Amino acid sequence: MTLRASHVWKLVGLAGAMGVAATGVLAARNERTRRAYSPDEIRSVLHERYTQAYAKQSEKEEIELEPVPTGLRRRIKNLIRRRN
Repeated sequence: MTLRASHVWKLVGLAGAMGVAATGVLAARNERTRRAYSPDEIRSVLHERYTQAYAKQSEKEEIELEPVPTGLRRRIKNLIRRRN
């Protein structure tokens, strides 16, 4: 059985559609995983990565960070600062 040109293009189109669908599934799964973290967890991981990178660059083993205040008072201050 031989495939005509139109059948080949139909198969190529079907394979492309399957690839797009598979990519969408992977993107949705990654998005769900990413959204499972709270903003505070993400912030702490980013701070940790930054300090590790800075420590490597400045040849120090560890750098102490000051805790970042999170709460209603800080959010209100940021909102007021943005509007001014």
